[in-house]
Amino acid sequence: MRISVIGTGYVGVVHAACLANIGHEVLGVDIDEARIAELARARAPIFEPGLDGLLARMVREGRLRFSTSLAEAARFARTHFVCVGTPQQPTGPAADLRYVDAVVDGIAPHLRPGSLIVGKSTVPVGTTARLAERLSATAPQSEIAWNPEFLREGFAVHDTMHPERLVVGVTSPWAEARLREIYRPMVSAGVPFFSMNPSTAELVKVAANSFLATKISFINAMAEICEAVGADVVTLADAVGKDARIGRQFLQPGLGFGGSCFPKDIRAFAARAQELGVGDAVAFLHQVDETNLRQRRRAVDIARGLVGGSFTGRNVAVLGAAFKPGSDDVRDSPALDVAATIQEEGAEVRVHDPEAVDNARPLFPELQYTLDVSKACEDADVLLHLTAWPEYRRISPAGLAATVRTPKILDARHGLDLAMWRSAGWTVRALGRSAADDPWSATPARTTEA
Repeated sequence: MRISVIGTGYVGVVHAACLANIGHEVLGVDIDEARIAELARARAPIFEPGLDGLLARMVREGRLRFSTSLAEAARFARTHFVCVGTPQQPTGPAADLRYVDAVVDGIAPHLRPGSLIVGKSTVPVGTTARLAERLSATAPQSEIAWNPEFLREGFAVHDTMHPERLVVGVTSPWAEARLREIYRPMVSAGVPFFSMNPSTAELVKVAANSFLATKISFINAMAEICEAVGADVVTLADAVGKDARIGRQFLQPGLGFGGSCFPKDIRAFAARAQELGVGDAVAFLHQVDETNLRQRRRAVDIARGLVGGSFTGRNVAVLGAAFKPGSDDVRDSPALDVAATIQEEGAEVRVHDPEAVDNARPLFPELQYTLDVSKACEDADVLLHLTAWPEYRRISPAGLAATVRTPKILDARHGLDLAMWRSAGWTVRALGRSAADDPWSATPARTTEA
């Protein structure tokens, strides 16, 4: 089939490349001329494992090309995926739908009869119905469906090619049939295909993100209690996660969630529920959000304590700028939020990240950046581990001790071997674990399983 993908950001470029990979002819569309020029040269705008090679192959084989014209997209295809952003409104918690609206309004006059617009952006419930009403005035023989994405940054190509489920919100059998045909390789391979009304499909996405965000904030709430009583949150999470009803995934204590999805999605969900008169049903999401943000403040407080109560005149080394490993995305990055807060309190902060430095620098130019871990740690009074890149687990704490001024570290992501760092002479703290002088804080529980 011929398909257009409108919006070539994180979701759009991955979706376009993967649709081409399963055999479709795909046109990627974006208003950013510089981005389109780079994509035409098979240069991805984001770091995502596996994407560069896939993009280059699809462009080389002629199955994927790019344009800045919605009119061209309408001439090229009768199925159009909308993958533009839905950020938080600048004046409140609700989702900003101006980019989604602009795509629908822009392409509608050019659509041929029998066209299908398929939204992939995360939107408030009721968006599909509202857009369908707008579309009926200019393209009455076309339809809108919703097909939310469930991609994990760092695993986006794999998650698109091998999804756990496909969710489509449709209002007609032909729209469902077209989407089944588009995803036929996945459906034939046994991927569950859920067809429902658009409102349910919209809710599936925000409900999933809200549940996962709640899990993360819950374990971080437990981390606060563990610190207060001398317990170990990692051992607690391991034991609680053995319950099949709960599971260990997303019971990951630490600095909390960030990125372009969870924070703005739970706020937009709560705001939409309030508009619908059922705000009390998801009032707990406000506490989820607050608990998550509190993790950043707690990290700053612990780091401040490690340098004697004040950051003034101190050197702070930060490992990590991306909001999660495997990505160069720095949107709402907890690591950069902590780093910037410490810098504002008078410290000189040097940040290392293997992929995200170029994206971080324009957002936080007051911070210093380096691609050399040793350079970041020169004469540091404290080292903060804020993004769990696997490279950081391979650092030699004994070797790094000679670089810093004071061997002190806060592991805010529970990604390091704390016993090894202590044995190399470091003072170690970790969110949700006992104080540095308690040897049990770095010792996993002894477990015997039948």
